[in-house]
Amino acid sequence: MTGAGIDGSGTARARCVLAPNPSLMTLDGTNTWLIGEPGSEPAIVVDPGPDDEGHLRRVRAAAAGAGRRIEKIVLTHGHEDHSGGARRLAALTGAPVLAVDPAHRLGAAAALGPGDAVRAGGCEVRVIGTPGHTADSVSLLIEADGAVLTGDTVLGRGTTVIASDGNLGDYLRSLDRLRALADELGLRALLPGHGPLLTEPAQALDYYIAHRAERLAQVEAALAAGNRTLAGIVAHVYTDVDRALWPFAEWSVRAQLAYLAERGALPPGLELPGALPGPPAQPLGVQQQD
Repeated sequence: MTGAGIDGSGTARARCVLAPNPSLMTLDGTNTWLIGEPGSEPAIVVDPGPDDEGHLRRVRAAAAGAGRRIEKIVLTHGHEDHSGGARRLAALTGAPVLAVDPAHRLGAAAALGPGDAVRAGGCEVRVIGTPGHTADSVSLLIEADGAVLTGDTVLGRGTTVIASDGNLGDYLRSLDRLRALADELGLRALLPGHGPLLTEPAQALDYYIAHRAERLAQVEAALAAGNRTLAGIVAHVYTDVDRALWPFAEWSVRAQLAYLAERGALPPGLELPGALPGPPAQPLGVQQQD
């Protein structure tokens, strides 16, 4: 599915408004989601995207064109490509910004946490804690549509990286949580933060879980072969990835080493590399990256 196919896609209660920020790291751009009950005026915007005036006005126009009024803004996590436009959209609409991270909240009652329900005009979105990509990552269940908005936890194409404040153990548990939910509720769609919607949630999550196990085994093999630097492990493991993305792969390798360290599985004498420089300005979703 191309960017043109992604824009306007969705479910009965969710419509994608694609942001104009395509790149290696954002795929076709950030998916901003307009959520509302059919026939009802109040709406929720999930992930306003970057601080791009044209995009934010288009989101507002899309709501108005559908007879909707933006009542709440919700963030799946705080990366700039998802949250950068939140304050401006709030100014354009008067809606509060709900987020896990207090630094991104705006307005009264803007706290967001697992189990919370965000409602607008009869439409309910349930918050699912899915940390791992970042510490503040959540997914959002629209049970009436059998759909989950996954932010950067699951992408529509390829896989994601673990950011500097993320954790691989948390991420694996989040994938397991979503996989169990796919069976429990018979999920019919995953609505990602980048890339096309996924109509086979269980299959997509099985791939993500298997891919993580495969990458971790490859990192262990790289260590067994004597690689002791992030760059050396990336060169050994990520041969199927565009070399332009290798610096970002170091984030995931460090997360994998931290995961092994937590389990006492690093080779004797190997110290976990220090923190990498601050997170890239670009978001962290990449085709076959992690």
